[in-house]
Amino acid sequence: MSPKVGAAPVRREQIIQATIRCLAREGYSGLRTKEVAREAGVSQGILHYYFDNKRSILLAALEKVMAALDRRLAPLLAGAADARAQLRAVITSCLGLASDNREFWLVFVEVWGEMMHDQELAQINAALYRRLRRMLGAVVARGVRAGLFRRVDPAEAGSVILALVDGLSLQRTFDPRALTLQRATHVCEEAVIRYLETK
Repeated sequence: MSPKVGAAPVRREQIIQATIRCLAREGYSGLRTKEVAREAGVSQGILHYYFDNKRSILLAALEKVMAALDRRLAPLLAGAADARAQLRAVITSCLGLASDNREFWLVFVEVWGEMMHDQELAQINAALYRRLRRMLGAVVARGVRAGLFRRVDPAEAGSVILALVDGLSLQRTFDPRALTLQRATHVCEEAVIRYLETK
C-alpha cells in the first residue's frame, strides 16, 4: 500500500520521529517495527513502504539527529564575533542538548553500541566525527591566526574539544544531577580555553 501523493515527506518524518522516541524508551534491542508504527500512527504496511527493516529506520534516525546538530551549530558559528566566542557558543549549545533533547544523545548511544558490529554504521559515525573535528579545528585555526590561541594542531584540538563536550554531555544525559548545565558549560569552556590559550 503506497501513501497518498504529497503525504510521503510527512509520513516519513512521523516514522523517524517515532523511531527516535522508541529508541530513547526501549533501546535498539527493544525496538520493534510494530511499536514504531503504532507510535507514528501509521500501519505496518506504510512503515515498510518507507523502510525495509529495523536497521534502515536506525540509519534514518541517525541522519535526522546529525542534520539537527548541523542546523543548531551553523548559525552559532556564523554569528559569533571571534573564535573564542564561536567555541563558547558551540560548547553551550552542545551541552544544552542533553537538557533540551535527551533523545538526541540516546540515539547516538544506541548507534555507538550497534556500530561495534556494523561496518556501515561505524563509517557513518566516523564521517560525522571527522566533520565535527574539522569544524572545530577550523575555529581553532581562526583563533590561532588572530593571536587568541597558541599554535596547536587544529585536528588534535578538534578531537580534544569534542571529547570534552561529548563526555560532559553523556554524563548529563545519564545523570543530569551530576553537574548542572551552567556548571558543565563553565567547566568545559574553562578547560578548552586553558588548553588553547597562548603561553
